[in-house]
Amino acid sequence: MAGRSGRAHGGDVRRGRRWPSRRDVLLGLAGLAAASGPAAARDFWGEGLPDQPADFLFGYGTLISEPSRTSTSRRRVVAVPARVSARFGLVRAFVARGGARSGAGFTALGLRHLREGEVPSSINGVVFPVRDAEEMAAFDRREGGYQRVEVAPALVEAVGWQGLPRSGRVWIYVPKGVDMSGVAISREGTPDNGIPPDAAFPLVQSYIDVVLQGALAEGGAFARELIETTFDWSEFWLDDRPIPRRPWAETEQAGAIDRLLASTEPAASQFRNRLYPELYAARHLTDATAPR
Repeated sequence: MAGRSGRAHGGDVRRGRRWPSRRDVLLGLAGLAAASGPAAARDFWGEGLPDQPADFLFGYGTLISEPSRTSTSRRRVVAVPARVSARFGLVRAFVARGGARSGAGFTALGLRHLREGEVPSSINGVVFPVRDAEEMAAFDRREGGYQRVEVAPALVEAVGWQGLPRSGRVWIYVPKGVDMSGVAISREGTPDNGIPPDAAFPLVQSYIDVVLQGALAEGGAFARELIETTFDWSEFWLDDRPIPRRPWAETEQAGAIDRLLASTEPAASQFRNRLYPELYAARHLTDATAPR
């Protein structure tokens, strides 16, 4: 017989229903634990994370600079310092003209075939991921004067401790005027091999600063290699920095950049020809015979 509390046989009887006791609950939990056995952890070794990028860009000019990349991607893009083999068949050179529509012409970095007597050269730069088709389209618009060309993985190597992607495609931008049919030697200045700087389309220091600021972020040796493996440094070199006579006031690392340019060939031979805007105009733009 149950007492007033309604407890009988270790259970709790209320209004005709028997509720489990604490002992019943503990025994039930013990039975579940025994039935399920020991917990088994999963081995994730060898599995990559989902939604990894399938396309990567190799930047060899202003795309080396993280702020420059970010201005296009609208997000921080981490890059791996790398090098494209000389077997790729093209060299980095000042052969890509820009600013013609605005009247402020300049010559940017591009790629071209070797000219007669030149020695093949590797190209250092950075490899970085492109998130999706929309982001790739943004970079393609930015590099509107270039064609995007795929580089064989065997022709790209990492130059630091960071590794390159194990899968995916690596792309590089080549000026649209450069013939990609496989011709190894082309004449200087022909439309199929880029056009070097002249008086109306000079080297401009503000552009070179962006490139070398990005290179210096990877170290002095990386920046020197970039200068040494860049062709077509020119006497037509405009110092268009915001404050050219006091560059340290506005241009980050101006002193380090100038020291590199003045001491590293083939830039050093032309560095003395870099002129402030008024001197550049007097020397090159008032001469009716100067190429334009």
